[in-house]
Amino acid sequence: MSMSRCSTVAGDSSAMPDRVLILGGTGEGAALARRLARDCPEAQVITSFAGRVRGLPDLPGRVRVGGFGGVEGLVAFLRAEGITRVVDATHPFAVTISAHARAACHALGLPLQRLERVMWQKHPGDRWHWAEDTAMAARMVPRLGRRVLLTVGAGEIAAFAKAGGPIYVVRLIDAPPKRLPLRRSLVLLGRGPFTLADEIALMRHFRIDLVVSKASGGAATEAKGAAARHLGLPVLMIRRPNA
Repeated sequence: MSMSRCSTVAGDSSAMPDRVLILGGTGEGAALARRLARDCPEAQVITSFAGRVRGLPDLPGRVRVGGFGGVEGLVAFLRAEGITRVVDATHPFAVTISAHARAACHALGLPLQRLERVMWQKHPGDRWHWAEDTAMAARMVPRLGRRVLLTVGAGEIAAFAKAGGPIYVVRLIDAPPKRLPLRRSLVLLGRGPFTLADEIALMRHFRIDLVVSKASGGAATEAKGAAARHLGLPVLMIRRPNA
């Protein structure tokens, strides 16, 4: 969504609220916090992170890390902090916190805006296969590839443990605390944005023949799809849940 200075947060035409809670965890949420600090210095902004990854961005305003304790905990937080507007800038697959935000804002009568990533567009040459969820994707993998670039996040890896045939090159932001449950795997650490040239080089180096990705959208990881298209590789895409 667009934003024009202090008259909007994420495309809304109402006046800028005094206290904004950004449910973050995405580049879009971080960019919004910086833009509000630049354009609306009078606004008090709190950016909240779930705390699943380390190395959080340095943001203006106040930053908090951790859960709220369900809908009741979020309601209590909004009341205690005097929040007047909430912006849900979480990952498209973070359905639980989005549902909690809707319920909490409804209970308090607070405005809630969703800063939604634009979905990637399919281009000529793309070889996309769709899975409804991670479990379905895991079942499809052995039929589509043998050397798999897996980019679904640490919390979804276990679903692929039963598909024991492929070799998985798993890209994560942080090093896993323990050995992955996959029979044959290699972990790569990296945080986007990734360049097209680097993604092509990575796929060639590891002889990748299938890319598995959530349909997250956004610019930071879009290059992996372009690299797969350039190399003629299939991409197994996991659909966004209906939030």
